[in-house]
Amino acid sequence: MRQRAKLAKKVDQTKTPEQDVVCVDLFCGVGGLTHGLIQAGVRVVAGVDFDETCAHPYTANHKEIAFYKHDIAKLRGSEVEKWFGNAPIRVLAGCAPCQPFSTYSQRYDTVGTERWGLLNHFARLIEELKPDILTMENVPTVRKHEVFDDFIGTLQRLKYKVWYDDVDCVRYGLPQRRRRTVLLASLHGAIELREPDASKIRTVRDAINTLPILMQGGSDKEDPLHTASSLSALNLERIQASKPGGSWRDWPKHLIAKCHTKKTGKTYPSVYGRMKWDEPAPTLTTQFYGFGNGRFGHPTQARGLSLREGAILQGFPQDYSFIADGEPIQFKRLGRLIGNAVPVELGRAIGESIIEHITRHIGQPSLSTNQHRGRDDRRHTRSTILS
Repeated sequence: MRQRAKLAKKVDQTKTPEQDVVCVDLFCGVGGLTHGLIQAGVRVVAGVDFDETCAHPYTANHKEIAFYKHDIAKLRGSEVEKWFGNAPIRVLAGCAPCQPFSTYSQRYDTVGTERWGLLNHFARLIEELKPDILTMENVPTVRKHEVFDDFIGTLQRLKYKVWYDDVDCVRYGLPQRRRRTVLLASLHGAIELREPDASKIRTVRDAINTLPILMQGGSDKEDPLHTASSLSALNLERIQASKPGGSWRDWPKHLIAKCHTKKTGKTYPSVYGRMKWDEPAPTLTTQFYGFGNGRFGHPTQARGLSLREGAILQGFPQDYSFIADGEPIQFKRLGRLIGNAVPVELGRAIGESIIEHITRHIGQPSLSTNQHRGRDDRRHTRSTILS
């Protein structure tokens, strides 16, 4: 490991950053983090996920990157070592599934489930590989759990400089309000997520206004993913009675569900709502395609979000492939894949922060103007930096 650390400091100054900075993306999903890292100049060589339904979207959009279906609990560092090859600067990403740490999951006894141990397996691989830099993102409630404290303790013992903070993705250009905990750690010095660009706040209108108009239950002939789920006659009447930013409280009494007339039901105002055109979308769940599952009604069209609209609000390009040609649309599966993805804009910000860190501490060539846009030496006021 010591020899490789020296090698990292002797990177070829004639190369571009992406030739030296190599990443393996564990828990890669459909490739949101990978896509953002690539945009930032990080060369991703492998994506790993246990869910084989991620294989098509990952490989179809990143043809030069290998996808490995692996159980991280059984993955050995020696195998990942082969994927890195002779890369002088190694980045290991490990965005473990967030469901065990979500607020919803706290209602159940999930402590004993295998998914809670995935963060420990990420720590094990870090200890086996000693990557130069590592990154993780998860729901903010991950920080309330002992497994997170243990993870930080492992990184400190291994002499990593560690930074983590809760990040509002809308401040990094995502047209969706989505808070995530982001962690960065390096063996080469202090590292943190770059400052956001306040001028890049994007809205629902910015993201999806130009997509073809759809009826509820309709599909775009040119893009099968631009498909909206069907509404019952009652829910169609409900969405027609809804206003952007409103909820079921705006409806005539005959449309209000019985459960909402009870005291317990009155605490759920953010269901059966429409989004606002000129604000970022609310946080997308894995069921964003359902009008009754949140504030996921289209601002002007009487329907819920299409799968394509949900993907765009997660930062994916409009032509990002999620299913093979001719494959049937399965809302539940695709909603899960899209809703669980790392937002692309967040991935790009993480990648830019890694490149910036390498430039400062290891001596990479100067980056292009667009990669340095709007940077200064301001620091997060709520961030946590550990040595």
